Amino acid sequence: MRVNRILLSAVLLLLGLVIQVSVLGRLQLPGATPDLLMLVVVGLALVHGPAGGCLAGFAAGLLADLAPPSDHAVGRFALVLCLVGYAAGLLRPEGGRQRSAVSALLVVACAAVVSTGLYASVGALVGDTAARHVGLGGLVFSALLYDVLLAPFVVPAVMLLARRFERGAGSTETEDPGGSGLGSLARYKTTRESSPMPAGPRKRRVLGLARRP
Repeated sequence: MRVNRILLSAVLLLLGLVIQVSVLGRLQLPGATPDLLMLVVVGLALVHGPAGGCLAGFAAGLLADLAPPSDHAVGRFALVLCLVGYAAGLLRPEGGRQRSAVSALLVVACAAVVSTGLYASVGALVGDTAARHVGLGGLVFSALLYDVLLAPFVVPAVMLLARRFERGAGSTETEDPGGSGLGSLARYKTTRESSPMPAGPRKRRVLGLARRP
């Protein structure tokens, strides 16, 4: 993973975490909370593929597990977003560019349902019964609704930034920094071949031999 990709992913995930905790988490909406971090992970996975999506999902989930006011076991959300990012990366289109907005919304809808179900399932394994009081069906429906409504404002912007950073890295790597390498060697050969050797002194020497008695 390139350095610029890591920096962009880190900035987007930190920004998503801040908005998730300070804004979306305080809306007191019925059912689930809009999952902005999951949308950022899906956008990165649709550009970077399964490996990049898996790493971004793990980092995002770990940040969410450690950020206050977290009330669940550390690693629970990291596992969920890691799997979601990997699965979304498998659906990455060729070139990292979605041909239609409907396909991206379908990926977000599947990710919302799967992440909510996995989160509740892992919670049941570790003894967290919060989903039973709300109802798993209500959680899945509300998470699906909120994430699909929020996706058109988040996922395209994340994918656009990720593609621009990818193109910038590609153009930088194809350059010949400092004028060294094969490019400078080719220019050196062209210059050497195009400059003819001076013939003035040789002509004078031949003339001098002809005048000698």
